[in-house]
Amino acid sequence: MRKYVTGSLVGVLSAVALGWAMLPLRSHISVSTAALVLVIPAVVGAAIGGFRAGLPSVAAGFLVYDYLYIPPYKTLDVGTTQNWVALAVYVIVMLLVTRVVSGREISRLEAARGGDAARRLSELSELLVGDRPVSDLLDTIVQATSHVFEIPGVSLLVLEEGHLRVAASAGEALTPAELARMDPESGLPVSVGTVPGTPGQLRSVALAASGRPVGILALRGLPTSSTDRAVLNTFANDAALAIERARLREQALRSQLLEEVDRFRQGLLGAVSHDLRTPLATIKVASSTLASRGESLTSDQTRELYLLMEVEADRLTRLVANLLDMTRIEAGVYTVNAVTTSVAQLIDEAVSALSTSLRHRDLVIKVPTSLPLVSVDPTLIGQVLINLLDNANRHSPIGQPIEVSADTDAQRVSVAVVDHGPGIPADKREAIFQRFAQLEKGGRAGLGLTIARTFVEAHGQSIWFEDAPGGGARFVFTLPAAAAESAAT
Repeated sequence: MRKYVTGSLVGVLSAVALGWAMLPLRSHISVSTAALVLVIPAVVGAAIGGFRAGLPSVAAGFLVYDYLYIPPYKTLDVGTTQNWVALAVYVIVMLLVTRVVSGREISRLEAARGGDAARRLSELSELLVGDRPVSDLLDTIVQATSHVFEIPGVSLLVLEEGHLRVAASAGEALTPAELARMDPESGLPVSVGTVPGTPGQLRSVALAASGRPVGILALRGLPTSSTDRAVLNTFANDAALAIERARLREQALRSQLLEEVDRFRQGLLGAVSHDLRTPLATIKVASSTLASRGESLTSDQTRELYLLMEVEADRLTRLVANLLDMTRIEAGVYTVNAVTTSVAQLIDEAVSALSTSLRHRDLVIKVPTSLPLVSVDPTLIGQVLINLLDNANRHSPIGQPIEVSADTDAQRVSVAVVDHGPGIPADKREAIFQRFAQLEKGGRAGLGLTIARTFVEAHGQSIWFEDAPGGGARFVFTLPAAAAESAAT
């Protein structure tokens, strides 16, 4: 309306101004020349306000042309037939020019609106791109709809157990009565689609993808522009596809997680059964022997069987405790309680814990007196040493010693446990620290090395395997020196 008024006023005033401006030259210009000049106001009016705004300009130009340039002057009397023809041609030409100019202006505006709509749709579509949770995507959709289309209230409804639930909203929320009205079973009418209606009227736009319902956009009114309504309809279709894609992605992730959990469960069962089988079998044989032949056994034999049962029971207890601690560390709920201690003390406590199983084994411990203290969780690092010593004990031939040594580079302390057993084949070295790795019979397998790696890495350190000089396995792990730890903090 504003453009119509502006175009009409500019056209009429331009016609009057041009008419009076050419008046001193009236005796020097022809009637046709004056008519051509007075076409300009009609063009200006139509360019500003459209064809309707050009009509007052045509009327003003007609009056000015007749009043000032058609004899007799300063009257509306046309006079001769020739003058009537000139006026009729002027009006026809003015109307045609006005129609052409307004049509070009309409085309330009439509092109501009189309470009703006394409740009807006592109910006909206970019909001739907990317991997994000469904809840975040729903919030983005309602916020963008409310902001871009200037709708005071937008809610996205999804169907759960036969009833609609508000999954996301922006602006004015739906009242309980309005939500009940949106329910398909309410029987109450709700306008559907993007056809213009009463301003502020509750409208719904269905979201569907691949022929399946995804949700409903509940809107308080619609955009006033038909172009914006078309963009909204297209955006709704894109939003439905994006929601469907996000849901499918989450379903795929859940399926992948279930597969990973199943693989983890199978690996856990295999590894635990491997580590449990030997001690349980030993305890079973020892207890059965005591039960069936206890009276015929010597006191030394009886004591040996009881010690054997104690050793294997301790091994089972350590395994369960290690598994629980490893699970807590990987879940992020275990706090590493670092204290300052000596490597020699850690080694002594680990050897003491395995005193029964190591009583027939020669131990060579080389720990320099100048070795700095370390800042570690004694419980975890003690278990690392116990696991490595137990591993070395089980794979070292009878009569071969186990060596434990330590060294430092001022920033960290390295501890090595060496056995002179069969070692580890080159193609199996990458697997020994992997979770629940199972090697061939007679090889190193089970949970001990996996647990050791987890506990060492919980301190931000590393553990690795090397070939021992003269044959066998050498496991090395690092610990943070207390001085370096203090400097870092």
